Amino acid sequence: MSLWRTKSIEDSLADSHLEHRSLTRSLGTFDLMVMGVAVAVGAGIFSVGAKAAGSYAGPSVTLAFVLAAVTCALAIMCYAEFASTIPVAGSAYTYTYATLGELLAWIIGWDLILEMLTAGAVIAKYWGIYLSSVFELWGWDVPATVNVLGLEVSWGPFLIVAIFTTLLVLGTKLSSRVGAVFTIIKVAIVLFVIVVGAFFINPANYTPFIPPSQPAAPGAGDVWTQSLFSFMTGAAPAQYGVFGLLAGASLVFFAFIGFDVVATSAEEVRNPQRTLPRGIFAGLAIVSVLYIGVSLVLTGMVPYTVLADAKDPSLATAFIAVGASWAAQVISIGILAGLTTVIMVLLLGLARVLFAMSRDGLLPRWMSRTSDTRHTPAHVQILVGVVVALIAGLTDVGILEEMINIGTLSAFVLVSIAVVVLRKKRPDLPRAFSVPWSPMIPILSAALCVWLMLNLTTLTWVRFLVWLVIGLIVYFGYSRRHSVLGQKEKALAEERGRQSGSTGRE
Repeated sequence: MSLWRTKSIEDSLADSHLEHRSLTRSLGTFDLMVMGVAVAVGAGIFSVGAKAAGSYAGPSVTLAFVLAAVTCALAIMCYAEFASTIPVAGSAYTYTYATLGELLAWIIGWDLILEMLTAGAVIAKYWGIYLSSVFELWGWDVPATVNVLGLEVSWGPFLIVAIFTTLLVLGTKLSSRVGAVFTIIKVAIVLFVIVVGAFFINPANYTPFIPPSQPAAPGAGDVWTQSLFSFMTGAAPAQYGVFGLLAGASLVFFAFIGFDVVATSAEEVRNPQRTLPRGIFAGLAIVSVLYIGVSLVLTGMVPYTVLADAKDPSLATAFIAVGASWAAQVISIGILAGLTTVIMVLLLGLARVLFAMSRDGLLPRWMSRTSDTRHTPAHVQILVGVVVALIAGLTDVGILEEMINIGTLSAFVLVSIAVVVLRKKRPDLPRAFSVPWSPMIPILSAALCVWLMLNLTTLTWVRFLVWLVIGLIVYFGYSRRHSVLGQKEKALAEERGRQSGSTGRE
């Protein structure tokens, strides 16, 4: 059986109508737009820009956000073409299966599991931390952990994951409505912060816009903490300058992950050929404007050196520095609201990827069974909720943050390449949205994503390779033998063998 066998688009579309293994199309353009904003606007909008400005880019962090947004937009064009052509669950996994073969599809599906599982656990953990911060602001003495059988358990992650797992089991449309309420609240808070912060801007803080390069802080040149690019080229780690700007773009790219998660809901979208591209691009446009606005206000309020000197720089750092400490309270509430919707979309996305992979037999088939009444993948959704809650509630997940970026970027690379392949293999397919100037834009998208990956730390790459090795063991030990496509090929080969033997005897 070939490792490069592909699943036809016609078979993928047919599978989306299988009894007890199909999803209800209930989402519209507004739902997808809100979903994109919901997953991308979280705690990062209040903190990741400050960290990138202080440690890497200075005021040019705004350009870092623009570069990350452009990179994301190029990749999302590729997703939009696929989503309008193959509107079924699975996102990058499904697209790769149709173009580059089963092995690469498994690898990218395994990467998506890494991205969404670690992101869900990390953000659920932070939700519990910020919930405690809100309690402290209001003067409530509520312990962040409880003792269960001798273990210190963070109860916040269990609570939020349980709530959204229940909502997702009850229905995607219901979850989308709840998520929309929280999304409107957090966008309103972000706009409020931008408007108020604008009154404290000092234009002198924007100079120099790209600070001159300087040697990195002591310890930053450690073999595990330097970027893979620096490690391979032997370049001395440095802060600021053009390479600092590029490193900052790699960091703030974290702010734009999630739009690939929106594509996983393709099987639940009404009129997907038109709705998916509109919803995804509208969400990306809103997120880009918000991030650029926040970064301009942040670096205009205080010199970037103030952010560099802070232990954990955030937007609150800038407000406290200008004497507006009250804003920290508003920001804490905004962070809590922001993280809430991110968790919901990640739980949905992870369940849909597992649903698609199990429907193809690469994971146990029971995971792809949908409920008779709600038509949601209840079994796998509950499993996802339990695993994410356990990881977030019982472990220190902070060390896994960069794993989210590398999982997303690897998916973007393969989807960009797959667009070019599908154009060659199936030029006849109707495409409601087509990437302009192909193959130039898909190739540029893949190249930019590879560059951002090279700017992640060597330790992140080592962990990523370990995850891939585990995935290959699972594939060759289970998935390859249980693949529905492989079993069909095997049955056809046996049938041809029987027919050939029958003809020979005659």
